[in-house]
Amino acid sequence: MAFVTEDNLSDLAVKRWATAHSPRLAELMTALVRHLHAYAREVGLTEEEWAAAVEWLTATGRISDDKRQEFILASDVLGLSTLVVQLNHHFSADATPATVLGPFHIDGSPTAGFGAGMSDGVPGTPLFITGRVLDLDGTPLPDVVLDVWQADADGAYEAQLPEIDEARLRALYRTRADGTYCVRTIAPRGYAIPMDGPVGDLIGRTDISHFRPAHVHFLIDHPGHERLITHLFREGSEFLDTDVVFGTKDELIVRFTEEPAGSSPDGGTIDEPYLRAEFDFVLQPRTTDEPQP
Repeated sequence: MAFVTEDNLSDLAVKRWATAHSPRLAELMTALVRHLHAYAREVGLTEEEWAAAVEWLTATGRISDDKRQEFILASDVLGLSTLVVQLNHHFSADATPATVLGPFHIDGSPTAGFGAGMSDGVPGTPLFITGRVLDLDGTPLPDVVLDVWQADADGAYEAQLPEIDEARLRALYRTRADGTYCVRTIAPRGYAIPMDGPVGDLIGRTDISHFRPAHVHFLIDHPGHERLITHLFREGSEFLDTDVVFGTKDELIVRFTEEPAGSSPDGGTIDEPYLRAEFDFVLQPRTTDEPQP
């Protein structure tokens, strides 16, 4: 019988977790045990530090709900979310790159017509985002749904506002027969991640910037193509090079041009100056018929 010692504990724990019924689960858990034990040995983890970590994880779980996912935020600021995106989305250089989902996506957004506003009643500078959704060979893709969401001019998402009981700054748009789309919203601003929880408390103990550059989120999941989760960042925004969730990519930085009142990109008119951003999303064809998670 092998009694536990400091020298053999890690090997014993790995052997036990190697008995997992799924080979993949065995691989994941034995690697996790090895790395956790190596980390504890490397830093000489104290009992007080271990207890503080457990309390931090507990608090992270308590503050999470159906509108706020503090564990995703923790993964984001540690760079893990972006790393997982990079490992799992080796798109062609010509395809639009993916980035992080973020903790504030809400399923079930309302549908919006071409150029319909998703910012009605929300103050801010009007912004039209237009372009096409294309296949990798440049073929326009019709009837593609673009799930769009963003923060308001104060940096708050709908999910952070308990008093809001209807969709706010989020909508589902659809491309026309020629692959074109038109989103009407307000100009995003850079904002701080939530600092009122365990993640914010941890960030506050460092010199890490807790801000994100101005951006709009897009999720495009079209049959026959890899699901694309990405952002469009406003050119010239603050924090582009210090994005706290490591999400900024050169290919996703877009110029917002100033346009006068008059005709608008949706074919109508607008009685005030507005901003316009143009971007073509290029989707990566799926190489397998298996459904995506």
